[in-house]
Amino acid sequence: MRRRIWNRITQEFGLWSVAAPPGILVLVLVILIRIVGGMQSLEWMFLDTMLRLRPPEKPDERVVIVGIDEKDIEWVKQYPVPDGKIAELLTKLETYKPLAIGLDIFKNVPVEPGGEQLAKVWQENTNIINIEKILPPAEISPPQKLPPKQIGFVDLFNDADSKTRRYLLYTTNPKNDKDDKYSLALQLVNRYFTTKGIELKNGKSDPNTIMIQGIELPRITDNFGGYVGINDGGGGMSILMNFRNNYQPFHVISLRDILNDKNKKVYAKLLRDRIVLVGNRNLSVGDIFYTSALPRLQLKGQIYGVDYHAHVISQILSTVIDGRPMLHSWEDMGEYTWIVIWGFLPIIIGRLTQSVWRNLFSVCLAGVCLFSYGYVMLWLWGLWIPVAPSLIILAVNGVGLSAFAFYQHDKFLRSQINERQNTIQHTFTVIHNGPLQTLAYGLKHMRAQDVPYEQLLGQFEKLDREIREIGEFLKLETLTKEESLRLGSGLILELNRPLHDLLYEVYSSTLERHDFEYFKTLKVKIRNFEPIDDKYLTMEQKREICLFLEEALCNVGKHAQGVKRVQATSVYAENKYKLCVKDNGSGIQSKLENKGTKHSKLLARQLGGEFRRESLFPRGTICELSWKPTKEV
Repeated sequence: MRRRIWNRITQEFGLWSVAAPPGILVLVLVILIRIVGGMQSLEWMFLDTMLRLRPPEKPDERVVIVGIDEKDIEWVKQYPVPDGKIAELLTKLETYKPLAIGLDIFKNVPVEPGGEQLAKVWQENTNIINIEKILPPAEISPPQKLPPKQIGFVDLFNDADSKTRRYLLYTTNPKNDKDDKYSLALQLVNRYFTTKGIELKNGKSDPNTIMIQGIELPRITDNFGGYVGINDGGGGMSILMNFRNNYQPFHVISLRDILNDKNKKVYAKLLRDRIVLVGNRNLSVGDIFYTSALPRLQLKGQIYGVDYHAHVISQILSTVIDGRPMLHSWEDMGEYTWIVIWGFLPIIIGRLTQSVWRNLFSVCLAGVCLFSYGYVMLWLWGLWIPVAPSLIILAVNGVGLSAFAFYQHDKFLRSQINERQNTIQHTFTVIHNGPLQTLAYGLKHMRAQDVPYEQLLGQFEKLDREIREIGEFLKLETLTKEESLRLGSGLILELNRPLHDLLYEVYSSTLERHDFEYFKTLKVKIRNFEPIDDKYLTMEQKREICLFLEEALCNVGKHAQGVKRVQATSVYAENKYKLCVKDNGSGIQSKLENKGTKHSKLLARQLGGEFRRESLFPRGTICELSWKPTKEV
């Protein structure tokens, strides 16, 4: 019964109604995993991949790097580079009139000779910004006697995968909560805009961010994009890195070229009104950070610290001046609404396609569209949307639904085969217990010529009716899905009735049949069918038990020569149900196992019980089916 209901649901509603609950469960699990931070690494990977795949951008002429490389150290013949050389470098740079200079080299301890000379340069040129580290565990103090406006911190955060994607613009002073500390990049950006008459203000929609010319810089909140419970250094403002995608995003000049006055005319044009960053670009210092968001890096996944600060400055300038978007994300509600929409998409696809291969193709196409959409949104508008969770749900639900469809399709085919076999078997039983018995009776008396012609004609007219009734019953059987049973007598039983009532109907209807000659000699008819708890039986098993009783009684009418007494009982004894038919006829005349006996043995195995059919002493036959009640169906 349940199998037939399942098939009906599958045919009417397809796989969608069955696959939706596990699909929703996958969606809920992915969301829960994301909420606790289990998706961060995967979302970072997709973010880096999409940033890396963007088209190349033009170099930013507003930022220039003076990098101290290995050849500079060999040329100076001393490491660290003495303060005197740094002072000479800064003095030369000032002659080119840059707007601001960021010295990304720690100078809290003088490196003689030239310490006093360097301090004098700082005092005379207030557009030079020095650095410090303020966050534990590696605080480094700035040079003494410099005002706060000439100091910027360079603390950077690494994500759990050791990649650097964020930049802290400002934070509260760990030693003095009243004064904020500003990063090297923010100090230089502020100098740049101040010279242009532009003031940095607090944001309007978000007072904790920075607004420049009406543009608010999107800050990283606790749950920003793929981040969960992020720590920005305590009361500060971080931004997400939008690297300038170019093999050489900034002009890089060496220390020795500046000090040797090489290409002065070129540098005069290159450095004037620019932001200049001076820092180490050599492996010996260790000022290196990891990223996979930039293609074709010289260090294969590594970026110099001074280059990192240059990217921060460039992206702020490009946002305010050029309209290049900074990276931002939706609020939590928008992100999870997006994930839910894509979570239901494979379920809807499965409902619409109703085909394994079309479903797989549609899900793959949807995955490509999702990644492409995320890529375009990031590239053109700087919007970081949840791609990784949605792709996982698409993959799991899409492939899972397809596998489920394969399984259900195979299950449905096997079910159809079993139903056809059952229909064939049942049709044979109905024909065997009905028209064939009538035909056998008529042929027997036709050969013996011991009955009038009119009586034989009546038998064959009855045979015609029975065959037609079987055809009508089979049509009804298709519609009622095995909830009814047609006996050989033509009686139709509703199988949802109690089993002992059905057995009474089978007994009475069968013994009233006139096409079994040995029923005519019966003098005593005994029946006793105790109530049977049929909650342990399927509708199909109730059907087979009724047919067993009909078959056993028909055998009495066909073979029990000289029978005077028949007894049919069903009792519960010794933890078993026993359905038994006894007669006092001539007993079993043949040892051949007919089809009815084979079917009864098969039924006994299905019920987990036993079947026996044997002769009694001194005469008679017993046919018994017994089974133990099992689990509820």
